[in-house]
Amino acid sequence: MEHLISSAIINHWFSKLNKHIISDVVIVGGGPSGLVCSAELAKKGFNVCLIERKLAPGGGMWGGAMLFNQIVVQKEALPILDLYGISHQHYQDDLYTSDSVEATSSLIYHATKAGVSIFNGISVEDVIVKNDRVCGVVINWTPVSLNKMHVDPLTISSKAVLDGTGHPCEVVSILTNKNHVSLLENQDGVAYEKSMNVVEGEKACVEFTGEVYPGLYVSGMAACGVSGSNRMGPIFGGMLLSGMKAARLIASNLEVTKP
Repeated sequence: MEHLISSAIINHWFSKLNKHIISDVVIVGGGPSGLVCSAELAKKGFNVCLIERKLAPGGGMWGGAMLFNQIVVQKEALPILDLYGISHQHYQDDLYTSDSVEATSSLIYHATKAGVSIFNGISVEDVIVKNDRVCGVVINWTPVSLNKMHVDPLTISSKAVLDGTGHPCEVVSILTNKNHVSLLENQDGVAYEKSMNVVEGEKACVEFTGEVYPGLYVSGMAACGVSGSNRMGPIFGGMLLSGMKAARLIASNLEVTKP
């Protein structure tokens, strides 16, 4: 019995990985924007995998604010909560609250049910760049990275990569640092986020979601970081809307490039 348990896990996990060695889209970072983007793309029939460096996807949404597990969402994002079956309560004005555990687990559930394969405990240590275009990621186990072990990585090729890694903008930082490319006019590398301003941060989160380099997109806090905008704290409407926008843009661009 013991060997069958091990065999079942190994065979099915490697089958899942092999399915995504060549993917349509690789989502890096399992926060709210990455989960929404991955789910919406999978619903459209794209082969999507999500790389999450931590054990559990969900990003900062799990903890709410200072471990008070409630989040705030603006009225504009309520259709997304309803789409994923997340309950919410009106607070005042155009602000609503939701249980962060329910919200996070629902996003994860719907992403996987839509067909997204989530690979947790794995980090992206580099990108594949060919003909001035990002066309995949270089991956390794997160413990290998944390312990600075000399272990060579594997790769996943793709038509598009989304950086949904939040504050650090990890994928964009790798691209700009290693390849000395500029993403925005008069800006070398990543600007990184400014201090908190909820209104400006939420606006920038959606506004700057998009393709920042051929084949590489940003969403959520990574969009704020690349643009040098503000952080916004435990309000998540912008994150959800950003994920939806990223999915629309990536799907549109991939449809155009299909033979």
